[in-house]
Amino acid sequence: MNPPPSPLPRWLALPYALWAGLVFTVISLTALALILPLPGLTARRRVARAAAKLFLMLAGMRLTVRRAERLGEQPFVVVANHSSYLDGIVLCAALPPRFGFVIKREMSRVPLANLLLRRIGAQFVDRGRGQKGARDTRKLLKRASKGRSLAFFPEGTFQAQPGLMRFRAGAFVVAARAQFPVLPVVIRGARAALPPGGMRPRPGRVEVSLLEPIPPPASTEHDAVDEVMQRSRQAILAQLGEPDLALDG
Repeated sequence: MNPPPSPLPRWLALPYALWAGLVFTVISLTALALILPLPGLTARRRVARAAAKLFLMLAGMRLTVRRAERLGEQPFVVVANHSSYLDGIVLCAALPPRFGFVIKREMSRVPLANLLLRRIGAQFVDRGRGQKGARDTRKLLKRASKGRSLAFFPEGTFQAQPGLMRFRAGAFVVAARAQFPVLPVVIRGARAALPPGGMRPRPGRVEVSLLEPIPPPASTEHDAVDEVMQRSRQAILAQLGEPDLALDG
């Protein structure tokens, strides 16, 4: 089950939101100022990870990472559930700096976020199936061919209704072609800490659980990719404690 949010008196809601917003702005701008001139992708990612951890700590969002030893040293394709704008910050704090993040292209239109994300090696992808989507997939495969771990939110987006939506196949196609194991990850508590559709955060516990790795698809054939995708989704769903939204409609 998701960790319950910390009780917050109504009169403290606005001051806390202002505090969290101020902390986020100051840490983000400071991290950007450090990352822009810094040579070396790993060093830039270490700064981003430290900034994410500091924000969560100062905002009263206590992060717990369970079974971190499952990461080891080998490359993985991480797939995680997505329920809040906080998820990216949480995964950045939880994963080692060898991981690059795969993010929907809409985020590239946010000026400062775009600059920061590009400097830490994030890859923007088009969620459509056209030429742009194929081009973005080729870029991801090029990264994976160099042994670089990648982290995806395979739902592609999130919505206000709690639950796990259908997965898109892109992460699993990359895992098949690169022959990387898939590591399902469950994020709990982010939805309560920063609900979708609003900018009123609240303190609380956020947990990241690393589940049992799944061997990569045996081939890029649809059935092989779909099998690993469904296994990963069911593993997350079993631990998430939220409804299966793929059953709706």
